[in-house]
Amino acid sequence: MPNLGPWELGIVLVIILIIFGAGKLPEVARSLGQGVKEFKKEATTGADGLPTGTTAASTADGSTTVPAGGSVVVEPAANPGVKRELRADEV
Repeated sequence: MPNLGPWELGIVLVIILIIFGAGKLPEVARSLGQGVKEFKKEATTGADGLPTGTTAASTADGSTTVPAGGSVVVEPAANPGVKRELRADEV
C-alpha cells in the first residue's frame, strides 16, 4: 500500500472539497460515520443477532443452554389463535 504524505492528503482533501462543496462536507462525513458504525455493529453480531461465534445449544430435554459469557435473546412465538386475558396490573 502506498504511503500518503501530508501533501498528497492535502491534495485529496482539496479535490473532495471541490467535488462536494463546503456545505455538503458535514453531511457526507456524518453519513460515512453512520455507515462505518453500522458496519462494525453487523461485523460483531451475526445475522441472527447473536455475537459472532456464539450459538445456543439444545439439550436432550429441549431446553437451551447458552455458552459462558454469551447471551441469547429468545422472542416468544407468535400465536394469534391463543387469547390471553390481561391482569389489571398488566394494562
